Amino acid sequence: MHIAVAGNIGSGKSTLTKMLAKHYGWEPRFEAVDRNPYLEDYYRDIHRWSFNLEIYFLKERFRDLIAISQSEHTIIQDRTIFEGVYVFMENNRSMGNLSDRDYATYMELFEQMISMVRLPDLLIYLRASVPHLVNNIQQRGRDYEQSMQLEYLQNLNERYDDFIYHKYQGRVMTIEKDNLDFLHNPKDLAQIIDRIDATLFGLFPNQ
Repeated sequence: MHIAVAGNIGSGKSTLTKMLAKHYGWEPRFEAVDRNPYLEDYYRDIHRWSFNLEIYFLKERFRDLIAISQSEHTIIQDRTIFEGVYVFMENNRSMGNLSDRDYATYMELFEQMISMVRLPDLLIYLRASVPHLVNNIQQRGRDYEQSMQLEYLQNLNERYDDFIYHKYQGRVMTIEKDNLDFLHNPKDLAQIIDRIDATLFGLFPNQ
């Protein structure tokens, strides 16, 4: 089984992935953010490094999908290849950071990749407001994230909603994150677990 956790920068994806992996005994898989050799360059000069960054992420996410499809264990994944395309890549394109030629090349590559894999069994969408995201980003203190503009985060939020509610064809569970603290409040985590149990195993009524 393949479970994925989706959400904007600072929404709590990695934290929830770790906690659910521990609770269910699932194998966690995290995207290689800190190992991306283009990330710091990208935040310094988005226009110059967007294509390089997106191709690297696409390559890594496709490699993850192949590994997930071959695994005999249940995998819970932090961010999917679909978000990389329909949220981050589309946002970079709309900002004028990719040429039509680069975009066409990228999308052709993505379409060939995606024909070889299937959708996750469940996509958990952590939906959060921009102030909530900013607070989390500031708390974790990654230097390359501190210069992000509010408009950038808002644009990503809008694209996430469009992706989840209008483009994604798989099963989705939306979790409104602003009023939850599943890291420090066991009741909040239990509420999420109850919903997952209901969706995947039919143990409780859906709420």
